[in-house]
Amino acid sequence: MHEMSLAMSAIDLVVEEAARQGFAKVTGVWLEVGRFSCVEADTIAFCFEAAARGTAAEGAALHFEHKAAEAWCYDCARTVTLEERGQPCPHCGGFKLRVAQGDSLRVTNIEVA
Repeated sequence: MHEMSLAMSAIDLVVEEAARQGFAKVTGVWLEVGRFSCVEADTIAFCFEAAARGTAAEGAALHFEHKAAEAWCYDCARTVTLEERGQPCPHCGGFKLRVAQGDSLRVTNIEVA
């Protein structure tokens, strides 16, 4: 379950940033979840809650922003949106694709008190 290590890293990041800015409590965290990130929202939410116990982020609301996967097609020289890995280019049917975005998990915003 790699979601636990991701949740722990996110908690460390937001708690450290809140403290650096002089805030004692994190009340909300926004995560951008890429379509190809291999992260299950329900699982990371469970792990986030567990990892936040005893920290300034305990009880923080977790919000998800889902990010589409985009790739560059070398055959038709276009940026395309993909629904799943291994899918051909929706424009030309080519398979020479490089994922440009949508394969990561990022903390995009935190709410503090």
